[in-house]
Amino acid sequence: MAGNGRNRSDIKPGLTVDIVLKQDQRTGKLTRGVVKDLLTNSATHPHGIKVRLQDGQVGRVQAVIGDGE
Repeated sequence: MAGNGRNRSDIKPGLTVDIVLKQDQRTGKLTRGVVKDLLTNSATHPHGIKVRLQDGQVGRVQAVIGDGE
């Protein structure tokens, strides 16, 4: 169930995702975590849906890893 993170419908709280943090956008370094909140309201976003992870970090989803179950 992997996704590219550009469709809001593919992402929901509790999913494990790889995000790129604002400060890592130049390098493309990914951070893995579990989605707490969706911050992008539009249905799609070309750079990835912005989310807040359970640890408080905010970034754009680059890949959906799984449902964490």
